[in-house]
Amino acid sequence: MRVAIVSDRTVRHDGVERRTDDAAARLDTLVGLFDANGHDVEVFCARWWDGDFPTFDYDGVTYRAIAATPGERWGTLRLVPGLRAFDPDVVHVAGANPERTLGARVATAFGAPVVLDYYEPPRDTRAHRWAVRAADGVIVPSELVATAVRELGVPDDALARIPNPVEMARVRTVEPDPEAGDVVYSRRLDADANLESLLLALAEFRDREWSATVIGDGPERERYERQARDLRIAERVDFVGAQDLDRRLALFAGAHVYAQTAYRTSFPTDLLRALTCGCVGVVEYHANSAAHELVEHADRGLLATSDEALVECLREATAMAQMSVNEAYADYDVGRFLARHVDRYRSL
Repeated sequence: MRVAIVSDRTVRHDGVERRTDDAAARLDTLVGLFDANGHDVEVFCARWWDGDFPTFDYDGVTYRAIAATPGERWGTLRLVPGLRAFDPDVVHVAGANPERTLGARVATAFGAPVVLDYYEPPRDTRAHRWAVRAADGVIVPSELVATAVRELGVPDDALARIPNPVEMARVRTVEPDPEAGDVVYSRRLDADANLESLLLALAEFRDREWSATVIGDGPERERYERQARDLRIAERVDFVGAQDLDRRLALFAGAHVYAQTAYRTSFPTDLLRALTCGCVGVVEYHANSAAHELVEHADRGLLATSDEALVECLREATAMAQMSVNEAYADYDVGRFLARHVDRYRSL
């Protein structure tokens, strides 16, 4: 299958190849899977490489520049001849820039289907409403995003929910980190992290033996470290900063509980990884977070709707037996992630 991926921004626009829980990382995973499984994939994006070359081959994938910088208006016009030259079987457009759907629709006319991918809930604007009408189908990672897309007028039969994947083969071979805390938290420490909820809940267990690991860095890290000191639990909470995926998996495998308290997330990929590693998932519900979708009906998942309930969920989680790999999440494997996309494309 010949697949065109249209996304102004890639993981390489930051200057380093980092895989975080965001839209660019999800598309990068998809591109890698297409390439590794014999599909012909080309990425149409803003230029991230040095030099004024129109295309750049990286790890077997061709990246074609349609703009000098992400969001450049003329990129939509440059997209049309590029897509016609590539002649794809399907065009997959990142919804962060709905105007690119125009170029995709014009280029394919009545040929290849155009699939619009929304990772974040879209705003109700004229551009987004036009984009969903122009697309043949829409893909989202969670019910949270699906709800926002439906409000734009997308019918259920045009909508496909494909959650982020987990690499089961990698999880099955990970060695637990003996330095992992009993409770682990993993996220960029920004304004939406809401780590304070977890720290306040953990402070209620001062009379017990426990430790916690906080993975992630960001502008709010210093404030959270100060809060841990103020709550007199700093010696039990280890802030380890940002870690690569192998280290995160090792920490998840070594922990007992994974806590998710962030205000906002379209899909909590690290929560999924931790659940797969055998952690009990404790999630604090927030209206702009999809995290509760992973634990609502899970045997090893607990959902809190208040600060008091979060404390009780942590208490209940510690009573559950520890386990290693949780095969109940095998359906989230990267192979199924790829297959769901291919099946969706073919259905269109």
